[in-house]
Amino acid sequence: MNLETKQKHIIWKSWVNVCRFLLAAVFIFSGFVKAVDPLGSFYKIQDYLTAFGMAAWFPTYLQLLFAIVLSALEFSVGVFLFFGIRRRFATTLALLLMIVMTPLTLYLALANPVSDCGCFGDAWVLTNWETFGKNVVLFIAAVSVFKGGKQIIRFITAKMAWMVSMYTFFFVFVLSFYCLDNLPILDFRPYKIGKNIKEGMEIPEGAKPSVFESKFILEKDGKKQEFTLDNYPDSTWTFVETRTVLKEKGYEPPIHDFSIVSLETGEDLTDSILSDKGYTFLLAAHRIEKADDSNIDLINEIYDYSVEHGYGFYALTSSPEEQIELWRDKTGAEYPFCQMDDITLKTIIRSNPGLMLIKDGVILNKWSDNSLPDEYVLTDSLDKLELGQQKQESDLRTIGYVLLWFIIPLLMVIGVDILVVKRRERKRAKNKVISDGVVSDKQELPQP
Repeated sequence: MNLETKQKHIIWKSWVNVCRFLLAAVFIFSGFVKAVDPLGSFYKIQDYLTAFGMAAWFPTYLQLLFAIVLSALEFSVGVFLFFGIRRRFATTLALLLMIVMTPLTLYLALANPVSDCGCFGDAWVLTNWETFGKNVVLFIAAVSVFKGGKQIIRFITAKMAWMVSMYTFFFVFVLSFYCLDNLPILDFRPYKIGKNIKEGMEIPEGAKPSVFESKFILEKDGKKQEFTLDNYPDSTWTFVETRTVLKEKGYEPPIHDFSIVSLETGEDLTDSILSDKGYTFLLAAHRIEKADDSNIDLINEIYDYSVEHGYGFYALTSSPEEQIELWRDKTGAEYPFCQMDDITLKTIIRSNPGLMLIKDGVILNKWSDNSLPDEYVLTDSLDKLELGQQKQESDLRTIGYVLLWFIIPLLMVIGVDILVVKRRERKRAKNKVISDGVVSDKQELPQP
């Protein structure tokens, strides 16, 4: 190999490994933020299918399963590329993903059927054109690592690669199902614990606000009609659904569609609830007919507790009135119901139903349906309980714990790889060189 060829080889090898680390970083980040919020990924897949008219083609459980598997594949491909293991699998899958995603995001940028691709969940929202530009770069990187897969430098020997592979899959699936059963361990949405909803809705001085309008679909004598708050009809009409419509684009605050409307009166209760200096429980069930009813007795107990101590309690849903009545008949619910936009409810809490505690517009705590406070916790008024204080959360601490659960086992594998496997291989190679040298010396001895 002459000098020029050697230099080209070094440049190509360096380029392949730079592309490999770029892909690894993006795939690990993308897979991780999807894994901590599997329902968010599921909702985005639903948006895609609805935009393409394919929502009815796939059952809900398959859409959710696909969301979890996609996050696991992205995260695993990123880890494999980083450590230089499963090179053929990782480079091929990375290229296939980019072959699919690049033209898809070009279409999204041109047609704009959904507002953003959701590739990084709510952690980093990109416009459709920004996403397409990112995918062009990643596509070039994916082609490079696919063509130069043999140039990827290994950090772990082939004998230990299976352990890293198995643990990576195990870790990301456990993380996804834990967050699915509870709530996301990292919350990137504007309704994070500690956020002030009122402040999140404020418009900076001088900024032109976006104009939104709540639309209500009601039915009477088999005829459906759309109304606003200004012309909300009498009680002879039956509520069907509500949605928030953007009338004029302007500055968009983090929270722009938080509107609570009383089911009974049609009155907008948003300001009164957010300005309440006392505690208020908000039971969010974006579709009450699909809500888990396994903890209905506990929800009713929390409502009784709130009445006893003078706290507010409202159930928020986007479901029609007949579905709400079915829920009341089934559960014996006595709490008041209010209407809210479906997407807003999905954004507030990733559980159906889920419970949120606020005070003076500040979110103090959130619970999934599987972790609601019970009578053993609600033993006194909230001002005397830890439950009534803002739950302390630290994203850095949470990330640290997650990384420890993932990195420490991998460090142990790497330690075994370096101290045992590689040492044995070096010793075996050294013995082979010595034995080959002895044989060679014997062959060179003059024959008698």
